[in-house]
Amino acid sequence: MVEYRLMPTSPIDFAHFFDYLLKSRGRLLEWVRAQPAEVYTRTFPIGLGSIRATLVHTAAAEWAYVERLGGREVTLGDSPFTDERQPEFDPFATAWERRAPVTRLALALLGDPVRPVEYVSRMGPKPMRIRTTAGGIAGQLLFHEVHHRAQVMAMLRQVGVAAENLDYSVLQFERTPVG
Repeated sequence: MVEYRLMPTSPIDFAHFFDYLLKSRGRLLEWVRAQPAEVYTRTFPIGLGSIRATLVHTAAAEWAYVERLGGREVTLGDSPFTDERQPEFDPFATAWERRAPVTRLALALLGDPVRPVEYVSRMGPKPMRIRTTAGGIAGQLLFHEVHHRAQVMAMLRQVGVAAENLDYSVLQFERTPVG
């Protein structure tokens, strides 16, 4: 039987986990890029209704979380990532790729993960004051993408793409044959 003891926790390297997201994001975007353009905008009964809407939303949220980590009040409408500003896949993918170093740097320089962060979200029917921590925002930024990535993978599977195996252990763990 394994015994677990509470030990002081070490700081989480959010930038390391973002590096994994970039690797898995790259594979996901390769799958999308290989599809006819109409697949990118096709309506699906999951996610935000299309691959484009889901990916653009994910990039916009990442942008907003980084801005909020920097203490800036923003709305998703302020984002460079909207369907109107990024209607085509290739310019969108390029813009998201260019933004990645900014996100990675914000995560690498996060500082105290329990630092309070407060902002107003205007995502729902009425504005909500959000109180969290820098580590909470960093975690949300990472998990949010995984959530929406799974939706895009499900959409791709519906058009016959074998979109799978983006698991952290598959992409990040060293594997060597035994025997």
